Amino acid sequence: MAKNHEVPEVSEKEFESFTKKGIVLIDFFAEWCMPCVMMAPVIDELSEKFSGKIKFGKVNVDDNQKLSQKFSVFSIPSFIIFKEGKITDKLVGSVSSEELEEKLEGYLK
Repeated sequence: MAKNHEVPEVSEKEFESFTKKGIVLIDFFAEWCMPCVMMAPVIDELSEKFSGKIKFGKVNVDDNQKLSQKFSVFSIPSFIIFKEGKITDKLVGSVSSEELEEKLEGYLK
């Protein structure tokens, strides 16, 4: 699979504008977190699959502690789905790509 579809890392500064419009999945992760590292290819793959429909971004919890606190991210990986800037769902821990895909499909109906 082509690796040209990198999921962008989002910082505190651009977070609000990044999640303001449409459906957005944010992956809260850390470099040292093994389950996060294992989920990364799943997120990359899904971002490609939903390209143009759902926006994907990553937040490094070590670099963005205020965001982690704001959204009560206490364990990682955590995936938060926003719709028009509002939280609609939160998944904590490793999830199967099928489970995540199914959840995202639900937003497109």
